[in-house]
Amino acid sequence: MAVDEGEAQLKVAELISKAKSARRKTLDLTGLSLPDLPPEIGQLTTLTELSLSNNKLTSLPTEIGQLTALT
Repeated sequence: MAVDEGEAQLKVAELISKAKSARRKTLDLTGLSLPDLPPEIGQLTTLTELSLSNNKLTSLPTEIGQLTALT
């Protein structure tokens, strides 16, 4: 079952919010067919792993540079 773009964006916003609150070290956004990432991704400064495979990303927001703990 395909995830439509609106549903995917809502899911990503929710996942980012939960990850930020929990100070998570990993975030899996695999297979959501995302065309882009929201700038709020840059708030997840505790992330050491970010999975983005199987999406439609052609660029990343500049805020991704704030994720300095990624390995």
